[in-house]
Amino acid sequence: MVRTIALLRGVNVGGRHRLPMADLRALLEGLGYQGVRTVLQSGNAVFDAPGDADCAAAITAAIADRFGLTVPVVTRTVDQLRAVAAGHRFAARASDDRQLHVYFLADLPDARAVAALDPDRSPPDRFEVVGREVHLFCPRGLARTTLTNAWFDRQLGTVSTGRNWRTIGRLLAMAEG
Repeated sequence: MVRTIALLRGVNVGGRHRLPMADLRALLEGLGYQGVRTVLQSGNAVFDAPGDADCAAAITAAIADRFGLTVPVVTRTVDQLRAVAAGHRFAARASDDRQLHVYFLADLPDARAVAALDPDRSPPDRFEVVGREVHLFCPRGLARTTLTNAWFDRQLGTVSTGRNWRTIGRLLAMAEG
């Protein structure tokens, strides 16, 4: 079994895609995952899954089947999340960890697509693509940036979901606990 973190995109945000965490826990347990825990109403879950399981596809399909919702799901193992939490590329620039965010990508982006990204799209915001993550520094806050999930999804040809730095720390603590 592998400790896994599921990051659901866009659930329980602005009254859309309502998915109570009790229902999500029951759904994940029904898929055979063990030790399922969720974080508030955030669309984040930690569980143990077979090492060869394609959790993201299974969870996406189960949510669509049971709740009629199209919800992108990105997963990481606890080791992968630990590597992300080991250091944000812009931590030294941030006066507050609320300025730090990570977009988790479903797939490894093509190097040409990464190279073609406009680094000056949303000044003073900054980003760096690191494997299957995009480290973001948004000094004015994430709500004011044009470095959105939709933009990265289009440019990189994959699906992303974002988490702030504090949530990443909370998820790692839960996954390691």
